[in-house]
Amino acid sequence: MSSDLQGFLDVARKDLGYREKSSGYTKFGDWYFANIDKQDTYFKKAPWCDMFITWAATEAGVQEYVGQFASTVQHARWFERQGAWSQTPEPGALVFYDWGGSKSIGAIDHVGIVEKVVGDKIVTIEGNVDRIWLRRKERDQHKVVGYGLPRKVREFKLSSLLAAKSAGVGAGSLAAPQLTDLDAGALEFAEGFGAAALVIALCTVLTIRYRRRRAAAAVAATRALSEPPHESRHRRPRVPVDR
Repeated sequence: MSSDLQGFLDVARKDLGYREKSSGYTKFGDWYFANIDKQDTYFKKAPWCDMFITWAATEAGVQEYVGQFASTVQHARWFERQGAWSQTPEPGALVFYDWGGSKSIGAIDHVGIVEKVVGDKIVTIEGNVDRIWLRRKERDQHKVVGYGLPRKVREFKLSSLLAAKSAGVGAGSLAAPQLTDLDAGALEFAEGFGAAALVIALCTVLTIRYRRRRAAAAVAATRALSEPPHESRHRRPRVPVDR
């Protein structure tokens, strides 16, 4: 596990034993409203398992790889879109549960952080468990829908940036490239050597333009995947008392 994901776990451990207020208020929901959503006070008293993770990831500086969500379903889909969804646990991963026992992302009820894997069991850090606590849990995997892997998100983002760099596209250069003066000059020069040279030059120009477009699209997709959806609420039921 990388040092920054170890830092993520260290931050999460610091608040073990935290308890929400009788009104349902938590400092994690308050923080989410103030720093992420900024519009809906609902989050101050909302189910907070995922908002705790968002807070811990931001405190550790790994929010780009962990994500910033209040909705567990959308959070899981965010991992899935980046090829970072798995059925195999690892330390630093997020674990998504459906207490009904399905394997459907759309039915996810709850999320926690995998601290370690012990045989076929996982040790986790979870907020909003036993209704009101931030606690460490040891669980089997029968209610697990899947795991989101920040490690894989990092790999996805790095590969996108490397593709952009190799094609000469900067992170801010997302507009579709036009035919440059250099491209036009190359075609005009090649035309003087006959049709075959012109065809070769044209194919070269089109190949370069295609690579630039693809790299720009990869950068744009990476940016879009990093943005949390502010419109969604996590309205799934709280974790049962015996969970």
